[in-house]
Amino acid sequence: MSKAGLGVVDLTHPLDENMPIWPGYPEFKLVSQASYGNDGYLTHRMAVGEHSGTHWGTPNTFIEGGRSADMFTPEELVVPAVVIDIRAMACHDRDYSLTVEAVTAWERENGRIPMGSVVILFTGWQEKWNDPRAFFGMDDDTAMHWPGFGKDAVNHMIQERGITGLGTDTHGADPGNDREFKASSAIYGADGMVLECLAGLDRLPASGATLVIGGLPITNGTGSPARVLALLPSNQETDRKE
Repeated sequence: MSKAGLGVVDLTHPLDENMPIWPGYPEFKLVSQASYGNDGYLTHRMAVGEHSGTHWGTPNTFIEGGRSADMFTPEELVVPAVVIDIRAMACHDRDYSLTVEAVTAWERENGRIPMGSVVILFTGWQEKWNDPRAFFGMDDDTAMHWPGFGKDAVNHMIQERGITGLGTDTHGADPGNDREFKASSAIYGADGMVLECLAGLDRLPASGATLVIGGLPITNGTGSPARVLALLPSNQETDRKE
């Protein structure tokens, strides 16, 4: 419980050298720059790709001339969130793609998605974080498999609900086998953001949480590792581990 009387849920995986890294992407490195014995203090030099660990992505990732990480205002990084739990579908189909019909069904149960929301898919993939091969759903032919957003569902939520971002506990808003990145392209084309590799989604309610996105304002950056926190009234914290 925070001093403001709000529940605080950390949606961030720690950065370390064993975390899943997108194939071919730079590995995370943390190298001592100064030590207590030699310098009287400790600092490190860090090397990490923008889209590594829990991270945010910005429109210029796919859209030439799109906004970069330094162009988002603080107000845009404090946003309402809704969580669509697709674990049951993902359990039977690891290539599951969220449909407009699934969004409509969620709204019948939970109410209309608020304008300006980041919509998060809870796939259950956060539980695979410590097993990179399972997290990426790698086949022998190196194809990747995880569930994600369908393009039509994203366009519907942009046009009809005014959402500002997508989030997921996988390494991509699109299903892993979608090499055209159609859902990501749709939200970036609408000047929105993407949050990936989220943790702690089992502690969030379907609606009512507010995200605080600690993305670094890197000039011309396409995103960065981010500390993502969810704020919610104490009576709204939940446990979805069933």
